[in-house]
Amino acid sequence: MWLLIGIGAFLSFGFLVDLWYKRKGIRQTNPVENSKHVSSSERIYIESYMHNMRNDQHGNGGI
Repeated sequence: MWLLIGIGAFLSFGFLVDLWYKRKGIRQTNPVENSKHVSSSERIYIESYMHNMRNDQHGNGGI
């Protein structure tokens, strides 16, 4: 029962975010354009995190 409620909540949240994007007029999200507005410290943090996650998955076999 709780699983169905959780799934319904996630679907509802996604639907609301989609409506919000459409009302704001956001039609296209361009990763290249968005990356131009990221600070260097944020970029370094994310790249380091992704690199460490990749190493963890290769070394430990996944989860």
